[in-house]
Formats: sequence, structure tokens, C-alpha cells
Amino acid sequence: MTITDEDTGTETGEPRLPVLLDAVLSVGTDLELRATLQHIVDSAAELTGARYAALGVVDSEHPRLTELFTSGLTEEQRGRIERFPDSHSGLLGVLVEDPRPLRLDDLTADPRSSGVPEGHPGMRSFLGVPIRVQERVFGNLYLTEKRAGGFTEEDVVLLRLLASQAGIAIDNARVYEAARQRERWIEGAAAVTTALLTGQSAEEALTTVAEQARILSGASAGVVLQPTPGGGMEIVAASTRDDPGELVGTTIAPGSPVLVQLLGGEPVFIEDSATDPRMTTPVRSRFGPSMMLPLQSGGKLIGTLALPRRRGGPAYSSVDRLLASQFASQAALALVLAGARQDRERLAVFEDRDRIARDLHDLVVQRLFATEMMLESTRRRAAGSAEDDALLGRAVDELDSTIQEVRTTIFALQQPPADAPASFRGKVLRETGGAAALLGFKPSVHFSGAVDTLIDEEEAGKLLAALRGALATAHRRPGIGAITVEVSTGPGGARLRVTDDGAPPTTVTWPTAAPADARALT
Repeated sequence: MTITDEDTGTETGEPRLPVLLDAVLSVGTDLELRATLQHIVDSAAELTGARYAALGVVDSEHPRLTELFTSGLTEEQRGRIERFPDSHSGLLGVLVEDPRPLRLDDLTADPRSSGVPEGHPGMRSFLGVPIRVQERVFGNLYLTEKRAGGFTEEDVVLLRLLASQAGIAIDNARVYEAARQRERWIEGAAAVTTALLTGQSAEEALTTVAEQARILSGASAGVVLQPTPGGGMEIVAASTRDDPGELVGTTIAPGSPVLVQLLGGEPVFIEDSATDPRMTTPVRSRFGPSMMLPLQSGGKLIGTLALPRRRGGPAYSSVDRLLASQFASQAALALVLAGARQDRERLAVFEDRDRIARDLHDLVVQRLFATEMMLESTRRRAAGSAEDDALLGRAVDELDSTIQEVRTTIFALQQPPADAPASFRGKVLRETGGAAALLGFKPSVHFSGAVDTLIDEEEAGKLLAALRGALATAHRRPGIGAITVEVSTGPGGARLRVTDDGAPPTTVTWPTAAPADARALT
């Protein structure tokens, strides 16, 4: 074979040989895959004297292009192109379907030529050559508009030589990229495990898993779904570049084909969430390629990790799917371990609080009560002055009040420990919910007014203390089957009203009402 200089017509072999050697060397200088692909397309254009060049990456599972790297187009020309050619029609589609070298002197005269987008520069001469990596087609090189004449058979030979070396460089870059990607996923899984085992709440733990998975996979969102009592699934944690609030609470209805696979422990891989008939959620129109990976441990499904990419985004590769699946398995185990650790800590706290409550009840309350009885008996027997009698009466009242406060504290200690709610409304619901375990029923709670914004911290503390006292006292009275708690705000501030159905019915108000209006529980 003789390597000729197409521009001069000479046949020395030297003018183009250095260009070929430089091109072969340049494509192997970078281990980053995207940089390597851009080097290849730039080198192909320089080697053949083409005005425009492109490298289309072919999907390993479907006959289509997933990415297109270009050379020769200015930013202004790129701006005029409405869209890049698809991989299903025209000469690009021909090479995808039939990966063999293709050379044309005038592509406009070929009946297979179609699909050129509006705004694309004019093209006539065309040369296309496949790039193979380990006997599989990785992509195709497309060259158009040779500056001096048309493409020749020698151009085909040169480009095939470059494509052969490019295949080796791409393989090396892919191996390096896969190793780096695996390293990032391993580091991410380790970070998740560390975070989950350092005391995060359940909600924070799920959000950590969603956020790490989103970052590692390059997804637009990372969401965690958990099974609902009705047989569906609900998004309980989400991480996005924007506000994830609109995703939380979205549900997958029972019976959905996707749900059947997930509940069976099978991962679901979707090419386009917006058009896949298996997807039924209202937010699906925003997303394209997606992975839905079961979070399971010991054969039990505890949730699903979904990683959707933006509409029109690149599809997930087989390596992406494998690494994400391994991450999901590790995250599920970490979630189970974190939950078990939190359960142990919660149990230890509860046992300690229960011991303190028993000690207070068995020792402190009984001694205070005995002292109160002795003082009361002394006051009745003594024939002292009115001043002494009043002093003993105040001492008895103080002891009675102290006993009520200690009993209220015991009641609070006996409630199950839980994460403290942030809002005042949540704190009231927590108190009444904890009381349900002791009362045998859940008190009815009603709110009136903007209680979360109008009740300050000091007033909230006093109201909650009064609520605990009322519930603790109701617990000691026999025959109580229902309690109504009313919290309201108005011009006079916050008000609490606790009413039971005892015989007779009793009402406690706070601030304390006059005796004619309310009767305190005793």
C-alpha cells in the first residue's frame, strides 16, 4: 500500500505518515473516556482532511446511537442546528445497522441519505468507518466534506488503521473508567454505612441513601419507596437538585406491573419513564432512563431505590446497573443494621426510664404521701392557733401539689421514646399518643387557630405541662373511656380544655378557670 498526499498528488508517503502516527499516539494519551473519544474524532478529521467529523457511540444492547462527538463545527454553527441526526434513519442509521466502511462521493445523490437536521452545514463527500472494541462495535466515525476532492480508498485504509488503534485506546479508557466508577460506588456505599450507623433518624437515613445514589449514578433524582398497607408503594425520601418535596408522597398503585416485579425482589430497568406503559406515577413525564432497585435483606423487601435520569438523558449501561444493584444491596443491609441499633438504643432508654418511674412511684411518691397524711393528722389533733393551723394547711397543700407533679413526671417517663416533633401541634399529638398506651384508648384532639405560630415556647411548655397533668390524673380515675383535648388560640392567648366521660364528667382548663366554670381533677 502506498500512502499518498491527496493535497499535492505526490506519492512520497512521508507527508501523511507523521499525521497518522501523531493521530495514533494522541488517541491513547488520555485515560478519561470522553476526552479519548474527542481526541479520536479530532484526529480522524485531521488525518483525512475532512471539514466535519463525528463519532457516534452505539448502544451495546440496542441498534442506536447514545452519544455524538463532533469536530469542525463552530459554536455558531452548533447553535443553528435544531437537533442532531437520529440513529434510525439516513446514512448514520445505515452504519448502525450494517457496521462496514461506507464511502460516497455525493451523499445527496444516495437514496439512503435522509434526516439531515435544519441548520446543518452542506455536505457532499462522506466516509464512515466502524470502531470495534474486542470484536464488538463501539461506535462509528463519520467524515464529510473533504477539503481537497473526495475521499479515496486510501482514506478508508488510514481511517480503519486509526479506528483499530482507537478501539484499543477506548478499551483501556473503559477499563480505567469502570475501575474509577467502581471505586466511587464503593466509597459511596461506605459513606452511607458510616452515616447510618452514627445515629441518624430513619427519615435522615433514607434521604442519605437517596442522595448518595443520585450523585453516584448521575441521576436527576434519587428516591426511596416503601410498601404501603394497601399493597402499593410510596416515596418516603427523595433527593434532587431542586426541591424534592413534590416527589415525597407520590404513590405507585397496587397491581402495577412495575410493582409486581419490585415486590418479587426483581430490579426494573426502564428506557424512558415518560412513555413506558408500566410507569403510572404522575411525575413520570419528567424523566427518561430509570433504574428501580429492590432494597431487601434476608429475603424481606424493606423498600425500593429509584434513580431516574432527565428526559432524553443517556441510558444506563450494564456497568451502571451492576454497580447500582450492589450499592442497593449494601444500603439495604446498612438500613437494617441501623434500624436494629436504634431499636436497641431506644429499648435501653425505655428500660432506664421505666426503672426511674418505678423508683419515683415506689419510693418518692409513697414517702411524700405518708408525710402528707401525718401532717394532716397532726393538724386535726392539734389545738393550736389559727396561724399554726394555716401553716400546716399550706404544708399539706404543697405536698399534694408535689405529689401531682411527680406523678405527671412518671406518666411522661412511661411514654415510649421517640424523635421529638418540631411543631407545637406535633408535641401535643405526641403527648396524647403516648397517653393512649396507658389509657387504653387514644384521646380525641382538636385544634383551633394558628397554634404553631401564635404560641411561643414558654407558653407551649406550660400548656404541655398542664396537658400531662390532666392526662395523668385521668389515668388514675376509674371508668374513663373517652377524653377530648381542645387547644385554641384567641385574643386572650392559648387555652387548653381536657374533658373526660367519667362519672361525673370532669373538665380541666388552662389557664385555670374559676371554680364555677370548671372542676379540676383530683
